[in-house]
Amino acid sequence: MHTPPRPRVLLRPPEPADKAALLQVNQTSIAHHTPWIFPPITAEQFSAYLERCAQADTWSNLVCRREDGAIMGAITLSQIFYGPLQSAYMGYYIGAAYARQGYMREAIALALDAAFGPLQLHRIEANIQPGNHASLALVQRLGFTREGYSRRYLFIAGAWRDHERYAILTEDWKESPRD
Repeated sequence: MHTPPRPRVLLRPPEPADKAALLQVNQTSIAHHTPWIFPPITAEQFSAYLERCAQADTWSNLVCRREDGAIMGAITLSQIFYGPLQSAYMGYYIGAAYARQGYMREAIALALDAAFGPLQLHRIEANIQPGNHASLALVQRLGFTREGYSRRYLFIAGAWRDHERYAILTEDWKESPRD
């Protein structure tokens, strides 16, 4: 029997004490994140982020390196709907210093385990700008299926941006091979 390696990341809810560390990661990653995402870089933005994280329809966690607890980024399931839909939208980002090392792949896998386990969701959707090739490749590697293209879908950085729609269902995740 193959035992998968222990994840290098852990997910945990953000706390007020995380402000300095998260803002530092985000401030040093502005060029890496632009134009895809604009995470909190000021104290006011961090406070607003904590308020959003506390909403009943939101599951939000920091992505931390297991070995030392360093905050590397964040992942959120938002607009969680139950009833016949059992769905949520997923957003995520990682700091420039941690990019392209497989950390976010592990973090999304952990988030999907939570979504399709304790949260009892059936569908997770990720909407990604067409030019964000790294993020598109990431969700494809994790088993998400491209479902469509949404013109002028989200207002980001002063403009309406097109997005590609990807989704994964609980049965897709349960059947996907883990390495």
